[in-house]
Amino acid sequence: MRAVTEEIEDKEESLFEAPPMAEQERMIEAILFATVEPITVRELEARMPHGCDPAEALVYLRKRYEGRGVQIMKVGDAWAIRTAADLGFLMQKETVETRKLSRAAIETLAIIAYHQPVTRAEIEEIRGVSVSRGTVDQLLELEWIRFGRRKMTPGRPVTFVVTQSFLDHFGLENARDLPGLKELRAAGLLENRPPIGVIPGPESEDEEESAEGQSELFED
Repeated sequence: MRAVTEEIEDKEESLFEAPPMAEQERMIEAILFATVEPITVRELEARMPHGCDPAEALVYLRKRYEGRGVQIMKVGDAWAIRTAADLGFLMQKETVETRKLSRAAIETLAIIAYHQPVTRAEIEEIRGVSVSRGTVDQLLELEWIRFGRRKMTPGRPVTFVVTQSFLDHFGLENARDLPGLKELRAAGLLENRPPIGVIPGPESEDEEESAEGQSELFED
C-alpha cells in the first residue's frame, strides 16, 4: 500500500516538474519565431508550462545564436528574433520608400529620445520654438513616441517617451544605446549648424508639411 502511495505522489510531482532547459529553449525559439511583435519574459512565462524559467532560457538561447544570421535581441523590456545587424544590407529593397518627416519632427523626436521623460514645455525650451500639435500627432501616429507619466509639478503636465517600436526600428535595446553627437555627425546625420534653440522663432506650416529634413534616418 505504501509503495502504491509513493508511486502516486511521484506521478503528481512529475506533473509540476519543469521541462529540461533545452526544451524550454526550443519553446522560446518557437514563440519568438512566430511572434511579429517583441514579447516580454512575463508573456513567455504565461505561455510556457508551469515551472519554466524563460529568463534563464533566453540567456542560453541568445548565446547559442551569437554569430548566426539571426539573433535574439532585447528590445526595451521585450525580446525578438531579428536579422544580424551586419547582414541588414541583404534585406534592402532596390526602391527605398522614405517616411517624410519635417526638421521640426526630427528635432522633437531627438529631444524626446535623449531627454525622456520630457514635457511639451521642456521640448519647446530646448528647441527655442513652439511645438505644433501636428508635429506631436505625426510622431504619435508613427508609434515612435507615446505619453508617459505626468510630472509631479504644478499642472501635472504629461510627458513624452519613445516607444518600443522606435527602439525596434533602429535596432536599439534601450534609449541609452542612442549614438552621441560625434557619431551622428560622422554618419552625416547631423548638420553642422548652431545648436537647437540658438535662433528662436515660430514653426511655419510650410516647414511642417514639406520639409523632409534628414529623412534617411527613417528609411524602411
